Amino acid sequence: MTIRVMLVDDQVLLRTGFRMVLAAQPDMEVVAEAGDGAEAIEILRATAVDVVLMDVRMPRLDGVEATRRICEAPNPPKVLILTTFDLDEYAFSGLKAGASGFMLKDVPPAELLGAIRSVHSGDAVVAPSTTRRLLDRFAPLLPASGKEPEHKHLEKLTEREREVMLLVAQGLSNGEIAARLVLSEATVKTHVGRILTKLALRDRVQVVVLAYETGLVRAGGGAG
Repeated sequence: MTIRVMLVDDQVLLRTGFRMVLAAQPDMEVVAEAGDGAEAIEILRATAVDVVLMDVRMPRLDGVEATRRICEAPNPPKVLILTTFDLDEYAFSGLKAGASGFMLKDVPPAELLGAIRSVHSGDAVVAPSTTRRLLDRFAPLLPASGKEPEHKHLEKLTEREREVMLLVAQGLSNGEIAARLVLSEATVKTHVGRILTKLALRDRVQVVVLAYETGLVRAGGGAG
């Protein structure tokens, strides 16, 4: 299956470079390009795209707001945020907006290609532990999201699912959670899948973001 990719960046040279890298892959095709978020949203109305490589700092409509609007649409493509600086506050906002991960613009081509394939297959590119560091750094500095302290669907979780969610939010892998709770890794994977479904979340990164927003995990600390 060919992965249909859209490039969104206001720098033409950067888009050209990314396009050349992707064009050399037998399983990828650049089907659209845009110079800002507004243009990207307009193009997506008529073009089928699987993965969007989204810059954040652009004129007219930045990548964070574009990501939010794209992810709110029915059956949206996966969004991979491209940022210039590691642990950028824009990456934080992009994850909250629904992006499945973020990458540095100067990432080696092999890592970028791997990230696109991972996002397309439904995985999150950013490890929960990396997301925690991102949130630890920027959560106290950004305005509150306005959400209630508790997410309305958290009560749907069983006691075991809530326990697994807390460990996911603290950056543990399925294998580490299995060892901590004396479960099989397959059982942990099943619990994670149910958590995502019940809370209407897209991936493990979104679990971490929600855990911070609801106070289940505190910035710089463990479980709330």
